[in-house]
Amino acid sequence: MDLTPLPVAVPLLVAAVLVGAAPLLSRRVLDTIACLTAAGNLGVCLLLVRQSSDAPLVTWFGGWRPIGHFPIGIAFVVDPLGAGLAALVSVLMLTSLVVSWAYFESIKSLYHAIMLVFLAAMCGLCLTGDLFNLFVWFELMTAAGVTLCGYKVEEVGALQGGLNFAVMNMLGAYLSLSGVALVYARTGALNFAAAAEALAAASPHDAFVPIAFLFVISGFLVKAASFPFHFWLADAHAAAPTPVCVLFSGVMVELGVYAVARLYWVVFAVPLSRLEVPTSELFLAIGTLTALVGAVACFAQRHLKRLLAFSTISHVGLMIIGFSLLSPGGLAGSALYLVGHGLVKASLFICAGMLLNRFESVDEFELQGAGRKVPLVGLLMACGALGLAGLPPCANFFGECLIDESARQLGRGWISLVFVIAGVLTSGAVLRATGRIFLGWGPAHEATSRGARDVPMDREMHAPPSKLPLMMWLPALLLVVGATVIAPAADLGRRVLSQAHAFQDGPGYAALVLEGQRPAAPAPGGSVSATARDFGRQAGVALGALAAALLALFPHALGERISRVSGMLLVGILKPIRLMHSGKIGDYVAWFVLGVGVYGLILVWA
Repeated sequence: MDLTPLPVAVPLLVAAVLVGAAPLLSRRVLDTIACLTAAGNLGVCLLLVRQSSDAPLVTWFGGWRPIGHFPIGIAFVVDPLGAGLAALVSVLMLTSLVVSWAYFESIKSLYHAIMLVFLAAMCGLCLTGDLFNLFVWFELMTAAGVTLCGYKVEEVGALQGGLNFAVMNMLGAYLSLSGVALVYARTGALNFAAAAEALAAASPHDAFVPIAFLFVISGFLVKAASFPFHFWLADAHAAAPTPVCVLFSGVMVELGVYAVARLYWVVFAVPLSRLEVPTSELFLAIGTLTALVGAVACFAQRHLKRLLAFSTISHVGLMIIGFSLLSPGGLAGSALYLVGHGLVKASLFICAGMLLNRFESVDEFELQGAGRKVPLVGLLMACGALGLAGLPPCANFFGECLIDESARQLGRGWISLVFVIAGVLTSGAVLRATGRIFLGWGPAHEATSRGARDVPMDREMHAPPSKLPLMMWLPALLLVVGATVIAPAADLGRRVLSQAHAFQDGPGYAALVLEGQRPAAPAPGGSVSATARDFGRQAGVALGALAAALLALFPHALGERISRVSGMLLVGILKPIRLMHSGKIGDYVAWFVLGVGVYGLILVWA
């Protein structure tokens, strides 16, 4: 039996059934059906990972196979990296639905249906082999995401967050669709493999190719919240319900990085081969700016959900840096980093949700000392902060090791410093919030002053405030444990490194899809070993994060003069970042246009 279509078809079918049968089904039946669907999706995706380990699986819908080299149908092409990402999507969707079981006082079938549509769209994006189909899943994912972001539409914050999400992602989608149209106009094909062959036959000095590439990936750079397209993300996370944030931060934005990597290696790598160095440097610049801006903004936040959102922006920048190396090690490192980050960040958002519903706030200063009543949440947040720092044996630790090794082989050893800075600031921000909320450390602050809160914060679940539901803290615990054990237990590093070579084989992909030629079995990836330098670096990141947290909590520990100077320096750094994040959608659109223009000029000039 061909399982390839099931991760998309089954959630869509169940979503339709839930909407139609809603009057006949109770709340708990709806919850159960949605959770079983996500669990079944996970099982199918894991089977697809196993079945595609020797060679990708190709499914032509309707039996419309290529005539000669010309594809006339739509194909799903499933490889272990794509199917593995779909499995991660399913894990976090199952987690989100389990948390939703105890979270909302009143939800109806529409919520479950939209969540399953969201699941289908994200899985479709992971598995498709067609440009226009990729755009369709992108749009469906955006529509479902916007709806979920504005689920509490009666609140002003939810409306603004949903609007920013919708406008920025729609702008990116329009530009991506324009890029798809350009590729189709030049090649007459929408299939990845056929478009790649036609573009490779064009003149190597054709400026059309880099322009089409930039247009196609623009929407996915917005989805990935890369600089300067990232402004919508913090607003969306602050407004969205916590179970939805688990998906937004844990996997949705990472799908943007995956889509850019897939498009580059399968469609554009050969025609852009003469621009390999400028393309690498461009993505390296994008990743570095995203990582540093996100990290600094993260450390400046007091609203926990916005703090975690900016942390996601920073870590996505680190994943883009791994991809920018254009090497198997860099790609495999980004994939491992994605897994570890997704699991840890989902756990941290659940912790923020437990605080919101226990104390009706996620403001760090308002919660000072209140967390003593829920020490388990504090322990989970501290473990999550150490996970963000990349302490071994977390999956993102092994990912960082691969990226660092690849960077040093390419003479870019300074990249390690970017990882250190981002890790210190993002992990330090979570540790600072943990110390203030659960230990009561730090000076008192005017937490209740006018304008202190970023968005209205109301309780979102029906459980008694004095209790933490098992279906919230247990998933948070399991996610942290999973991030810690998955890499060594599943020998994930070796497997991912082996598949990264196949992922970058564009000609082999084309031969498989258009001619049915099975590629050679992936070469053994070798072991992913950590050196003393790697352990020392991550220990330094953890200690640096702890030091940054303590200095933020006790600013006068180094003396009045040093405290004043460091405060002035911090204000100077934060001022331009705060000006950029104005909250006005018109400003964000201007940044979007500027970013596309600058990146386009760089590629055309190169």
